[in-house]
Amino acid sequence: MPDDPAIRAVGLTKRFRSGEGELVVFAGLDLEIRRGEQLALVGESGAGKSTLLYLLGGLERPSQGQIFFNGDDLTGLPETALAEFRNRAIGFVWQGHHLLPEFTALENVMMPLLIRGLPRAQAEPAARARLEEVGLAGRATHRAGELSGGEQQRAALARALAGDPRVLLADEPTGNLDFKTGDMIIALLAELHRAHGLTSLCVTHNMAFARRCDRILKLEAGRLAPLETPAPSPLEGGNAYV
Repeated sequence: MPDDPAIRAVGLTKRFRSGEGELVVFAGLDLEIRRGEQLALVGESGAGKSTLLYLLGGLERPSQGQIFFNGDDLTGLPETALAEFRNRAIGFVWQGHHLLPEFTALENVMMPLLIRGLPRAQAEPAARARLEEVGLAGRATHRAGELSGGEQQRAALARALAGDPRVLLADEPTGNLDFKTGDMIIALLAELHRAHGLTSLCVTHNMAFARRCDRILKLEAGRLAPLETPAPSPLEGGNAYV
């Protein structure tokens, strides 16, 4: 794995207006995510984990600091260029699947490619390949409401990977699922990470999930720190949360 990071944040600060004052989520934060790494980000609710993920994915802009993606500074990109970067370089997976209910699983997975301007004749086979990869080839024509919770999240994973991104950003991808289904999604995330040569950042409260990643960072009081954790006990399974 090359030494240069896939993502590097320098002096990252995020502030929000709060009434007549200002809320500082974090200030002067530095972070490097190595190319090909699967990194878990843990911490208490409200610590700013999702905010950090949004910044790294170009969904929000920092109040101060810079974000480099493969050495390129994203911070000064205009909105149109930033939107194109998101569409081509990053796959997003959320706690909620956010599938469009009026469309089929296939149409949902095709959506990022159609937005990119790819003709349907090219977008459809690419979307079908991703659905097959997550085990949903036989559910391609079913609408979102006709899929189970686990199937909906698998369709969301297929959508995230439809455009062959280099980075996968996942925000509590198992948070709405039962233990068994969540464990299946965790295993699938790891498999897709390897198969696609991704760099992945996963925000999670599930320590069993976090331990499967290459590295764990904890965001607490506006600071990032490596978290060393013991291997899970046989009784712990996937139900250990922070």
